[in-house]
Amino acid sequence: MDVKQAVQTAKEHVALLFADEPIQNVGLEEVEFHELDKIWAITIGFSRSWDRPGKLLQHPFGENLPRTYKTIRIQDESGSVESVKHRDVTGSR
Repeated sequence: MDVKQAVQTAKEHVALLFADEPIQNVGLEEVEFHELDKIWAITIGFSRSWDRPGKLLQHPFGENLPRTYKTIRIQDESGSVESVKHRDVTGSR
């Protein structure tokens, strides 16, 4: 599997897992390939509707919604998803 296939698999898996929750602004954050294990680690970020601030609290230059980050681990050869884990990025930027 190439990087584009791995990213697409991760995004599709996130969409399926969170289908009953209205997520938005889904986007790729990080890609890492672990050569030894032949595992892709793809971090996908998204916003949830309940994170949206009220109209009075909106930033004047647009919304800056909190994001949730999930790292999806995918087997390179089979394309099967091994795990989905929360990724805490608080204070890392």
